[in-house]
Amino acid sequence: MINQSKFIRTPISKILLDAVGATSGVGDGIETYPLSDYVMQSVFLKMTGFQEQKMKAICWEMATNNYDYRYEFTKNKQGECSTYNDKRVIYADLIMQIKHFKNLDPNDKTITNIISENYIGDDILTEAESQVKAILSDTNLSVWSQKSFNDYENTLVSKIKPKHYANEDSNLFSHTSDKPNLINIYNNHLYKRRNRIAHNTQSYKQNLPTLTALQSADYQYENYFLFFFILTLIDGIFIALYDCYTEALNDVTTER
Repeated sequence: MINQSKFIRTPISKILLDAVGATSGVGDGIETYPLSDYVMQSVFLKMTGFQEQKMKAICWEMATNNYDYRYEFTKNKQGECSTYNDKRVIYADLIMQIKHFKNLDPNDKTITNIISENYIGDDILTEAESQVKAILSDTNLSVWSQKSFNDYENTLVSKIKPKHYANEDSNLFSHTSDKPNLINIYNNHLYKRRNRIAHNTQSYKQNLPTLTALQSADYQYENYFLFFFILTLIDGIFIALYDCYTEALNDVTTER
């Protein structure tokens, strides 16, 4: 359990740090630019895989500590924990387990406010944004894709607010007509990119977007830096919830 806890609390931004360290010695001349796509794909897949394993580790922790949850968990087939719905279900389960160990009514909605104020809130958003900026600014990864990095910093990330995430017991991201809609970005851009890279589904196509795709208003979301940020934001939410969960669990253990 100690190893699981350590892994769950390890920030996903460690992968970005490793990538910066691995590419720092190759220089940033024009001859290094062909490396960009390979490196960005590798970092992205490592981050998605890391998060998938963390989701599974959290599920096993919950199953270890609550036999009722274990029964339901083992009865149903567990997916890859890569889709938004997989993460949404684990998010809702984690909140339900916090309620269980805090001896709160499962229908009590105040727990969302308690968690948001004490564990999530603006701090998670600020921390995720500052981590990505501090780690990637003026590195090969941002220099190789300077326009995408500038678009991410100046246009995309500034539009994401606390109202867009962790405001409901059952939804990791908020259902909203306002843009950016993080559910849409995750499902239609981040997750699709993950599958295309992992399964090489674009191998039979030319490595260029169509003019129709370029003209789409949503094409701006095809941005690795935005994907890195969203994965870091999700990671921060789950670490915060896991801390709340272990605190509630330890309180029950202490009382016994």
